[in-house]
Amino acid sequence: MQGVARKLTRIIRRTQVVGFRSYGTDRVLVDVGQPTPASHPQLLKDGELTPGISTEEYILRRKKLLELLPEKSLAIIAAAPIKMMTDVVPYTFRQDADYVYITGCQQPGGVAVLGHDCGLCMFMPEAKPYDVIWQGQIAGVDAALDTFKADKAYPMRKLHEILPDMIRRSSKLFHNVQTATAAYMELEAFKKLACCNNVRDLAVYTHELRWIKSEAELKLMKESASIACQALLSTMLHSKTYPFEGMLAAKVEYECKIRGAQRMGFNPVVGGGPNGSIIHYSRNDQQIKQGDLVLMDVGCELHGYNSDLTRTWPPYGSFSSSQEELYELILETNKYCVELCKPGASIRQIHNHSVEMLQKGLKDLAILRDVGSSSYHKLNPTSIGHYLGMDIHDCSMVSFDCPLKPGVVITIEPGVYIPSSFNVPERYQGIGIRIEDEVLITETGYEVLTASIPKEVKHIESLLNNFCYGIGAVDN
Repeated sequence: MQGVARKLTRIIRRTQVVGFRSYGTDRVLVDVGQPTPASHPQLLKDGELTPGISTEEYILRRKKLLELLPEKSLAIIAAAPIKMMTDVVPYTFRQDADYVYITGCQQPGGVAVLGHDCGLCMFMPEAKPYDVIWQGQIAGVDAALDTFKADKAYPMRKLHEILPDMIRRSSKLFHNVQTATAAYMELEAFKKLACCNNVRDLAVYTHELRWIKSEAELKLMKESASIACQALLSTMLHSKTYPFEGMLAAKVEYECKIRGAQRMGFNPVVGGGPNGSIIHYSRNDQQIKQGDLVLMDVGCELHGYNSDLTRTWPPYGSFSSSQEELYELILETNKYCVELCKPGASIRQIHNHSVEMLQKGLKDLAILRDVGSSSYHKLNPTSIGHYLGMDIHDCSMVSFDCPLKPGVVITIEPGVYIPSSFNVPERYQGIGIRIEDEVLITETGYEVLTASIPKEVKHIESLLNNFCYGIGAVDN
């Protein structure tokens, strides 16, 4: 028996036991609280830290951020906090874009510090046995070093001992204002620099880096756009059978997730009839009436990268003459503005062109009295578009006046939103229309990432009248 025990001991010593054993296999896996190539080979390839993004790319991001940071400065980035829906039920966690962009860590509770002397230092939460039983393993100090490739790592309880010295050696601090936490803001060293006006928002630098996407990021964004297009197309085909805002919202979310999206980028906007004139309508609780349009603004998130598109269509199959007049104006504006997308142009310039085109078109339809009417901004108070990426309204610190560069992704989304009570010809009252596409700026111009979903009137009507399907009709 002792010989058997010694033999087993030798076998165990030759095996790298670093975590729990997957049931029914001989391989020992480490659970770091998020997918890895070892634990989720269906999601990550070898060498990837998060799906589609390599460890080397994360390390390069840190180097680029250090190049932007002034000498003797320090960057502090806290993970997003857990937000509670009730006293014991949390909302679904979503990591802060800047934190995951630099660290690759998709979990709450940590603080990352980046400096010229220390490199990447991560302060990690410590799992309590009670929490592991209820919520599973989380990434700790070992994962920070081995998985996220931090240069240094400490448990969070050491932050108040170690971080003050790091701050005192710095003349300026940059931190993520959106996720700032008392864990470091209450430190005397932090307060001292803040009082001297030497604390700034790190987003000035991180948004500059995130603005231009890498090839790996663009691949994820194209996949995210493809998923959203397929999901919305399937939802359009069901809209005649199920003309209810809530059902269409549920349908598009299901279609996105079954294709691999982790979550929606935002609560789907499903505005039937006059609800379409409410720009970010989110109640989604009304039936869509015969003859009305439905405006659907949707987007999904795939491994941290978002899509965002809008289509407006008549679920029952045909545009009325007044709906088609307005729709054609928005469509022509959409196509014209897409053509303006190229390196050197700016969102502001494209927006100004869209305003001129829409004002003239609305005047021709007798909706506006003159081109310079102040009423225009009541009918369309939105910008022609925004940057898109890890956040829906991405890189907000980058001005809309910045010349666009290859690798930047923007939206083009002209619209008109006419309340039922607005003083216009009655046939136009209560109509809301938006047509939104994602556009990638390329070396030679642009690529529309959402081109696969129809937006021409004849294509939409043909689709709805010839290809609609459903399990069965719902009584109206």
